[in-house]
Amino acid sequence: MLTHLQIENYALIQKLDTPFHSGLTVITGETGAGKSILLGALSLILGERADTKVLNDKSRKCIIEGSFSLDNKDLKPLFDQYDLDYDEISYFRREITPSGKSRAFINDTPVNLAIMRSIAEQLIDIHSQHETLMLGISSFQFDVVDAYAQMLDEADHYRKIFRQFQQKKQELTAAIENERKARADLDYYQYQHEELEKAKLDPEAHSRMEEEISVLRHAEEIRHNLEKALYLMNEAEHNVLDMLNEIRQLIQPLTRFGETYARLASRIDSLHIEADDIMQEANGITENIEHDPQQASRMEARMDDINSLLMKHHAASVEELIAIKNNYLKKIENSTSLAEHVIELENEVHAFEEQLRKIADHLSKARREAIPHIEKEITDLLKKLGMPGARFRVMQEKQESLTANGTDQLYFLFNANVGGELQDIARIASGGELSRVMMAIKSIISQKKVLPTIIFDEIDTGISGETINQAANILGNMARNMQVIAITHLPQVAAKGQTHLLVYKEVENGTTRTHLRQLKDNQRITEVAKMLGGEKPTKHMVETAKDLIFNKEK
Repeated sequence: MLTHLQIENYALIQKLDTPFHSGLTVITGETGAGKSILLGALSLILGERADTKVLNDKSRKCIIEGSFSLDNKDLKPLFDQYDLDYDEISYFRREITPSGKSRAFINDTPVNLAIMRSIAEQLIDIHSQHETLMLGISSFQFDVVDAYAQMLDEADHYRKIFRQFQQKKQELTAAIENERKARADLDYYQYQHEELEKAKLDPEAHSRMEEEISVLRHAEEIRHNLEKALYLMNEAEHNVLDMLNEIRQLIQPLTRFGETYARLASRIDSLHIEADDIMQEANGITENIEHDPQQASRMEARMDDINSLLMKHHAASVEELIAIKNNYLKKIENSTSLAEHVIELENEVHAFEEQLRKIADHLSKARREAIPHIEKEITDLLKKLGMPGARFRVMQEKQESLTANGTDQLYFLFNANVGGELQDIARIASGGELSRVMMAIKSIISQKKVLPTIIFDEIDTGISGETINQAANILGNMARNMQVIAITHLPQVAAKGQTHLLVYKEVENGTTRTHLRQLKDNQRITEVAKMLGGEKPTKHMVETAKDLIFNKEK
């Protein structure tokens, strides 16, 4: 519950520091005194946006700080989720600087507005006249029914899983599309890979083949030159081997004259051996060289095939072709893995769906059991609020598809008149009727202790007579289960409050200021009397005010 509110430099409020208590707190004051300003300031610590227009003094920053007692609300997991210090008395603060910069803090830790809002909405429900429009909104209707059925936590759990389910379905859709595209390209990848695979690409073999083709193309030239070289080395009248042999014979006798001649003789021997070896190898090569045009044509055709592949794939070498072939293989394998991934995602989606349907069935059953009680309690309250012929129904329809709310569709149906046709509440109910339906809804929900605090902003506008007393009683009953703060113009409602705060304006040094003070017994009597009879209430009005205040249970 809200325990304290401090406001500095906000609109007409220069400084305000006031405690709040449990039960029913009523806030009264003349029209224009600043009650809406008070709510506007409070909304800032609930995560609403602000601008520099709210600054009373444009040279100073605006500060709004509220303290909340969390002892009856298990919010520690939410605080832990956002890495915030949890205290049973926690402080929410907003600061708006003259430059327009806004800062938010929870227990002195900076937070963004989304975090502040997500925690604050667990603490306070501000109900104003325009909120009655929410009666026709599906999400609000589900919240009402689930709150009454005490299934809000399970509904939230369902929605978390549903968001994961939706995300997984999107992943599946994308995976199916990727797999479809891969499958469409698969034949192309397989053809390209098979073509390169059949080419039996081998960089070393390709290099040897180039050499072999060159030899085959110039076989006659090579054979002619080798044969001539062999002739000069061994067959000519003055051939190389005979000449080397003659030189050996001349040098060999000189070896007895020293090491120098011995080395020279050894080198000539080596030269003779090398020349003989060269001759033998050249002779062998010559014998194996054949002019084979057909073999040359076959090898050139093979080379042409590889060159065609090089040009086709814009490759500079056989090594690059092999890399391209391997890349096609990866794409083929990836296509297979994509199909397997699709199957995995389909299984995950199916598992999510089974889990969601199980929770949805549980929610649907709880709603079905709660709806008759909701209808009866709201209808009974509407009778007390001056609508004896009103009928309120919640229509629950089952659908096959899963939504964020399960497999149900809910519709709030209403008619204010006996025998009238039940229709969608947003289309048939007037503003005053919607206001009373909303009050009845808030009343039955308060019994479930869903929120620790609710603020009514002139929800009682437009009602009169005995209905006023009934509305006041409803607010009083709600305050037994939660903190209720009611901004009101009705004396019957004001008299019900355990705490009475008065909003008023004063002119100070030529500037209008809004103030808030708590009224004591005599002050309360005077204020309620004024609400009954104007600025100068009669003695009768004062006695009536006393009766209203001190006989609340009547």
